[in-house]
Amino acid sequence: MNRLLFVALDGPKGTGKTTLLEAVTKALRADNKKVIRLCEKKSDPFRRETMALVNTLVRNPSRDLEWEICERLADSRAWISQHVLAKQPPGSIVLIDRWYPSDAAFRRIVPFAEILQLNIDRNVQVPDLHVGIVTAPGVSWARAAARRRGLSSTVIHRLEEHVACTEAFERAVANHGWVLCRNEGSIEDATRQVVAEIYRVLSVS
Repeated sequence: MNRLLFVALDGPKGTGKTTLLEAVTKALRADNKKVIRLCEKKSDPFRRETMALVNTLVRNPSRDLEWEICERLADSRAWISQHVLAKQPPGSIVLIDRWYPSDAAFRRIVPFAEILQLNIDRNVQVPDLHVGIVTAPGVSWARAAARRRGLSSTVIHRLEEHVACTEAFERAVANHGWVLCRNEGSIEDATRQVVAEIYRVLSVS
């Protein structure tokens, strides 16, 4: 493989994305693959200003403000596409923790179809593989509650909001043909599924 393979892992809070990313990275590196792990929020130079708007939106919901947040996130992803992704070495597998599919879970007012078009219009890099990581809402809610940092969400504070977030994301996965990974069993099972999907994409690249 001479070109970069870009894989995005997205999903609601508490579904085990970070743990799965670590396991997938380890499995691929054990097979002598060059793997680079990125995190959208850590790569976004404008994150602080955007999250300030998200906090305002939580207190005072409005379509105009949510649209502004979507625009800012798309601009950030365009920046990451140009200044981070474009500089990764050919032949590597880039795994990113969250990308624009996550907006399908966390945005409440603007339809995801509009958000997707916004990202396309901004020339945001399209992943070669989208993987949606989900669990039953009760499972991910309980997992998050057991963590020291809890759910760690600016947007989601109640179980019913988390249920709505999960349902919206699963609809987007189905509508857009992303790979669905139900991470309710063993981490080994989920890792095998994601690694198999990555090798499937590599085989047709």
